Amino acid sequence: MRELSLNILDIAENSVKAGATLIQISITVKCGIIEIRIEDNGCGMNGEFLKTVIDPFTTTRTTRKVGMGIPLFKMAAEQAGGSFNITSTEGIGTKISATFQKDHIDRAPIGAIEDTVIALIAADCKIDYTFCYSFEEKDFALDTREIKAQLDNIPIDESEVLQFIKGLIIENILSINGGVVI
Repeated sequence: MRELSLNILDIAENSVKAGATLIQISITVKCGIIEIRIEDNGCGMNGEFLKTVIDPFTTTRTTRKVGMGIPLFKMAAEQAGGSFNITSTEGIGTKISATFQKDHIDRAPIGAIEDTVIALIAADCKIDYTFCYSFEEKDFALDTREIKAQLDNIPIDESEVLQFIKGLIIENILSINGGVVI
């Protein structure tokens, strides 16, 4: 995938299919390292399936026989001098983390993370998301549970609300990065 935000979208969609009601996405940039974490409270995986999940020919889908999301994310991290880790517990959820050397020539750009977050919220407004972005010592956090509480019965997937959230993400990331695109 050309942008890491698309890897995040693919993995979060796996979380949705696993029955998650809360998906936590975080991007941390510190000391030349980018760490991306996606955690969910979905059904989790048993140890046997977890061992094979990085194999592209392992999938739970019935429409095709390959699952490329996790293997491509792992490959992207390793090609950029980073690492990949996945843990899962049946009935509790799954945690995926990947690190990337920020200035590595083979690191894909983060991309339009705001579009990823908006696409996830719009797809199923019953699922809650947290999105945290941290650059060195500055950070920004968004929690759909807090937003929903302030909306006073206005659906979070209303276009005006989604546009507001998108603008909030863009504004905060640009402010935190000092205008630098990573």
